Amino acid sequence: MEPLVISRRGFLAASAGAALALGLAAPADAAPRSRFGRYGSPAARLNERTLYVHPGGAGDFASVGAAVAAATGPGWTLVLAPGVYRETVAVDASRTDMTWIGASENPRDAVIVYDNAAGTPKPGGGTYGTSGSATVTTQADGFTARWITFANDWLRADHPGVTGTQAVALKAQGDRSAFHHCRFLGHQDTLYADTMALGTFARQYFAHCYAEGDVDFVFGRATAVFEHCHFRTLDRTDLPAPPYGFVFAPSTAGANPRGYLVTRSRVSSEAPDAFYKLARPWVPSSDTTARPMLTVRDTWLGPGIDAAAPYADMRDAYPWQSMRFAEYRDTGPGAVVTVPENRPQLGPEAARQHTRESYLGDWRPYA
Repeated sequence: MEPLVISRRGFLAASAGAALALGLAAPADAAPRSRFGRYGSPAARLNERTLYVHPGGAGDFASVGAAVAAATGPGWTLVLAPGVYRETVAVDASRTDMTWIGASENPRDAVIVYDNAAGTPKPGGGTYGTSGSATVTTQADGFTARWITFANDWLRADHPGVTGTQAVALKAQGDRSAFHHCRFLGHQDTLYADTMALGTFARQYFAHCYAEGDVDFVFGRATAVFEHCHFRTLDRTDLPAPPYGFVFAPSTAGANPRGYLVTRSRVSSEAPDAFYKLARPWVPSSDTTARPMLTVRDTWLGPGIDAAAPYADMRDAYPWQSMRFAEYRDTGPGAVVTVPENRPQLGPEAARQHTRESYLGDWRPYA
């Protein structure tokens, strides 16, 4: 799918009508039969646990947050009509097995966006911090989203005095969290694939998704499989020299045998060649025993990745060589092995332990 670069398009902060002019969303007053596509309507709903969200008021609720608040207990489905939903949304742990569906089945049409950053002042004092900056936070097990864009359009250039520039589009924490044909738009810390607690392992699956950013824009400690996904690194004008950033920054717990798996995907870039690293390990102060794990296999790496040195340390105390980084059968100019010690490679036997089935166990969101 074609990337959408929010740094160049301010329409995510504008109205749904402005978004329509740029080809993002259908108008809020579209013909009734097209509002919810083949997913019915409030008058003829899918089932008794379905809620319809429409920004112009033609559904049960005009905001995603209001629909989530009404969907108490497990098993609810939210159908989102095309539009830009400018809000923050949280799905707490009690709302298990919730599903969000973009009614048009095009993720460009249903966009949930906000513009908090880690350093953004909170109304009651203090700042939001990285986790608090998230546009959408999902804590419940069994959460599924299809055909939805999650975005954070906070920009460094608009806030030159703010040092906390992490701005999360989605923070997913629940086990069995699945995202199909979704987009994640931001700059730093765009997609936070994490868990509810240090000792809790959470499996997550991302299929046919698109994520863009610059610094550590896919990060966290979940056991996450990214299959048929597209990761795009953004250009930057605020830095004079590389590296501009890092695609992945896993923080896998040392006791977790499975971290991030990227398979049959691709990494492209707007930036000059070799200006990005593929990954660096994140060992947070809250878990100094973390051993970040990333396996990238059968994936095309474009020229934006520094092939000679694709990995970097986040801090001197935790060199990437002591972590669990590996590759297998990657292709493209960013995958060329020029310095073997800088690119750990799996053999065929070891690679058989790094599949979606081995990472996800008895959970089969891809079936």
